[in-house]
Amino acid sequence: MEIKKENIKVLYSAEQLQERIEALGKQITADYKDVKEDIIVVGVLRGAFLFFADLCRQLDLTIHVDFLGLSSYGNRTESSGVVKITSDLSTAVVDKHVIVVEDIVDTGLTMQYLIENFRTRKPKTLKICSLLEKPARTIQPVDIDYLGFTIDDYFVIGYGLDFQGKFRNLPYIGYVDGLDDDE
Repeated sequence: MEIKKENIKVLYSAEQLQERIEALGKQITADYKDVKEDIIVVGVLRGAFLFFADLCRQLDLTIHVDFLGLSSYGNRTESSGVVKITSDLSTAVVDKHVIVVEDIVDTGLTMQYLIENFRTRKPKTLKICSLLEKPARTIQPVDIDYLGFTIDDYFVIGYGLDFQGKFRNLPYIGYVDGLDDDE
């Protein structure tokens, strides 16, 4: 299937995204204001990279940043449930406060894998921040500590989210009517 930019409908504008990210930044800053130990903010690649960058700029905290590459979609629009680490952390997280920043929690399978993986690394605390959550697709429930938006059962693109590697650079989050998750 091919998607044309003119067929994409805006779900959240660039302004709405920035407003919500500013609020998340304030909430996280307030929650961690008294923490004296290292705080490591981990961006999950590739989908979260724009959200991650904008969120980090909103944190009035001293943080370390790192990235973790995961894949569970391939060229499909639905998670396969098989998670592969494509790029691991460069920082040890033992006894550190860790905030994992994800673009979307869909089925919950990828995030559950990630949470279990992090637990073996023994962080002092582990919090999850996701820009989007799609409850209609939940297979494995996940507690999200910091959530941007809850969305209906749309396949979303833009602002880091892609369709077959395209549309990550859109400044908004959009969807295409009739895009079947099995295509």
